[in-house]
Amino acid sequence: MLNEIVKVCEHKKIFERNKKNIETKILGVLLYHRGLSYRDTSKILGVIEPSSYEAVHYWYKQFKELFVVSCKYREKIALDETKVKREGKQVYLWTAVDVQSHEVLGIYISDTRTGLDTYSFLKYILQFCKNKPLVLGDKAPWYPWALKRLGLKYKHETFGDRNSVEQWYSPFKHRVKRFWRRFPYHSTNQSIRGWCRSYVALSKIWRCLF
Repeated sequence: MLNEIVKVCEHKKIFERNKKNIETKILGVLLYHRGLSYRDTSKILGVIEPSSYEAVHYWYKQFKELFVVSCKYREKIALDETKVKREGKQVYLWTAVDVQSHEVLGIYISDTRTGLDTYSFLKYILQFCKNKPLVLGDKAPWYPWALKRLGLKYKHETFGDRNSVEQWYSPFKHRVKRFWRRFPYHSTNQSIRGWCRSYVALSKIWRCLF
């Protein structure tokens, strides 16, 4: 499986600089993905090949390029959002998941949680749908206006099919607890979104490995 990951990374040109062994880079990224800090990862990699924590950070960010979503028919999508911190300020992470395939369709970061934010996110998600799928979510007051505006049918669910998005959030929240749900200083909404896209891509790779 590692050889397959190497082939994908080489095909997608994930790593432009090749001073380090590509297997070392992938191992470092997977170690960080599973919960180690950038510094702890670089220390472990040092046994194989000297690597700085800045390098591990850079390698991890490149994996966002493997977050690719195709446009196809989707019967139902589950929608939800959670709170994360950016330099001490609370922001919102939105996620939409295909209920049948459990595929993450998109990640969105916003400073507010309003109908306009819901509209912007769902409009983005619809570009990956050949139809207008049924949206599953909670009773959040910021959903109705956006759903009506986009002509989408909506069903409130606490459990059932909506668990597909909750199942995604559970390991994600566990991972970000390692840095107290607070993204590093100098983070932006764009950089947090990029980190999350890398996380999604690597979660898929990890499932294939094990």
